[in-house]
Amino acid sequence: MRFNLYIPILLIALVGCTKDDTEEESTELTYYRAAQADLRSGRYNDAVDKLQLLESRFPFGRYAEQAQLEIIFAYYRSAQPESARSSADRFIRLHPQHPNVDYAYYLRGMASFEEDQGIFATILSTDPTKRDPGAARDSFNDFSVLLQKFPESQYASDAQKKMKYLKNLLAESELDTARYYIKRGAYIAAANRGRHVFENFQGTTAVPDALAIMVEAYRLLDLRDLADQSFAVLLSNFPDHRSIDVKGNFVEDWATKRNGRSFLKIISFGLFG
Repeated sequence: MRFNLYIPILLIALVGCTKDDTEEESTELTYYRAAQADLRSGRYNDAVDKLQLLESRFPFGRYAEQAQLEIIFAYYRSAQPESARSSADRFIRLHPQHPNVDYAYYLRGMASFEEDQGIFATILSTDPTKRDPGAARDSFNDFSVLLQKFPESQYASDAQKKMKYLKNLLAESELDTARYYIKRGAYIAAANRGRHVFENFQGTTAVPDALAIMVEAYRLLDLRDLADQSFAVLLSNFPDHRSIDVKGNFVEDWATKRNGRSFLKIISFGLFG
């Protein structure tokens, strides 16, 4: 008889637990769907708030890990690169074996890539080689890690394309510094920059310019042998380069003449720089 009395109590307890679990899952799903609606509508800051609330209230829930991934995306799309990168680092640290961890690496690279584009590049169409290449270098490194760890990732192809662009960008940034050194009379530093590009950025459009800078810098240093060696490589590989005239001679002061408008001059509408 006592046993029979316990049966209804046990059933009530089980029904209560099932009801609580169902309600909890329903609440979690509600948060997640609301965050998805914000993402689709471009309300990324609102989406971050909802996703963070979901993660904090349901840390072991069905959507917790997905919420962490989508927080990275929301930060990236809302132009908050530092927050996107830190969120990506957190996800990678917590879930190194997650099936979508490659997406976290990709978004980390994209956050730096978009930061490098910058507001002035969009509005004023400035030369990106005139800016600090730090974000470009970070993005290149992030995409490199993605390709090393996940060569078969669905994001690998796009990462490779962006790395090609970034490699050219970094090489051109080095050349811009080399031209500045020549203009300032720091010829050894200019030659070293040119050699660095030639040795480390093969396959980029900057290589022939790097050789031309080396020729000019070595000539200014009166290092004729090094200048002749560099010019021979330039002439044999890039005979149509702008630093070579129709007679096959090197154009003097080529690197100095190649300097374009300065960034200061552009943003001040010609008043400065």
